Amino acid sequence: MRAVTVNPGVTDSLRLTEDHPEPASEEGAILVESLAIGICGTDHEIIAGHYGDAPPGTDRLVLGHESLGRVLEDPTGTLQPGDLVAGIVRHPDPVPCPNCAVGEWDMCRNGLYTEHGIKALPGFARDRWRVQPRFAVGLDPALAEVGVLLEPTSVVAKAWDHIERIGHRAEWQPRTVLVTGAGPIGLLAALLATQRGLAVHVLDLASTGPKPELVAALGATYHCVPVNDLDFEPDVVVECTGAPVVVLDVMCKAAPTGIVCLAGVSSGGRTIDFDAGALNRALVLENNVVFGSVNANRRHWDLAAEALARADRSWLSSLISRRVPVAEYTAAYTPQPDDIKVVLDFAA
Repeated sequence: MRAVTVNPGVTDSLRLTEDHPEPASEEGAILVESLAIGICGTDHEIIAGHYGDAPPGTDRLVLGHESLGRVLEDPTGTLQPGDLVAGIVRHPDPVPCPNCAVGEWDMCRNGLYTEHGIKALPGFARDRWRVQPRFAVGLDPALAEVGVLLEPTSVVAKAWDHIERIGHRAEWQPRTVLVTGAGPIGLLAALLATQRGLAVHVLDLASTGPKPELVAALGATYHCVPVNDLDFEPDVVVECTGAPVVVLDVMCKAAPTGIVCLAGVSSGGRTIDFDAGALNRALVLENNVVFGSVNANRRHWDLAAEALARADRSWLSSLISRRVPVAEYTAAYTPQPDDIKVVLDFAA
């Protein structure tokens, strides 16, 4: 069968293998036919050789952690043949740490977790894959065209879950949300904010292209100005750019008792002249919270599936910029200026 693979740590090693082995039964009881694979910045960084680990005993890693497939067989009866399904990316470590032991593997404390298409587990960018029942998330049949968005939605579902847990440390009545970055994570974070009935503002550098229209279609307000030029203080910030200047600016911009969730990853290696003492004073005196959030556990995947089922299908479809057949895989992994979400189409 076909599989898109890389040699982790080696640049320009992206390949489409035509005779990749069928998935081993040890991977899981549920056999799935791949329909679509979403591509994100993590894939590009793995292709560039920045990180990634092949499964033990091999030097090749199958890519793809944003999955959508259709069940071919499930002897456990958890799902039925024909059901739409996505595979949870992260698996708990074998020790396990206290969090992994209770199903909170997104909060792994010892770093021994594994991840499909990223760290020591084969990814989903192959014609067929297997998954264990507890890592298989069924989707509403109506999501056949957009269900591939489940993985990035799970990331923001976790972010909102933790925002709300922190918020309820006191009487919490948030009204205004600022999302920085209008990529897939930012737009989906804005979607979940609108589903909560909040006034949503999205900030991004792009002044043209699809992003302003997608934000407007949510009923949110779009900004392409520096954070400091905004004329309001948000109760909640979901920072999705990872840009150091933006990260620092939103920490200073949040309203008293505000919550800043850092969902973007900075590349590091850049020094900024910044008054850390003033930031510390503001955070302490205003009871603000800044926290980081990444990945998701089963609860968040289920919340994400519910959020997608409630969302407008046409809006979700608009997030998918390009659907590229597997045979043209190199084009799928070559970024284009107006890309939001690119999908590798296994069903084409």
